[in-house]
Amino acid sequence: MIAPTDQEFNSMSGWGCPHESNGACSRLSGRACDPGMRGCILHGRFRFANEDKNRKPKTEEELAAPRPQAGEGLG
Repeated sequence: MIAPTDQEFNSMSGWGCPHESNGACSRLSGRACDPGMRGCILHGRFRFANEDKNRKPKTEEELAAPRPQAGEGLG
């Protein structure tokens, strides 16, 4: 069996990002596509094996803090 090249391996996935073109992100000024990085449309929406790409869970204090109502603080 012949192993795929790095480029072939990286292109094998279950989804395709509409902002990725030839390994670059058109949404992030042509930076190398790294699914889940800050600024990526996937950031914070999914869990990744790399914990650095996941949002930190909110603390109990953050969950209990009152949230501003729509229009508040727009003085």
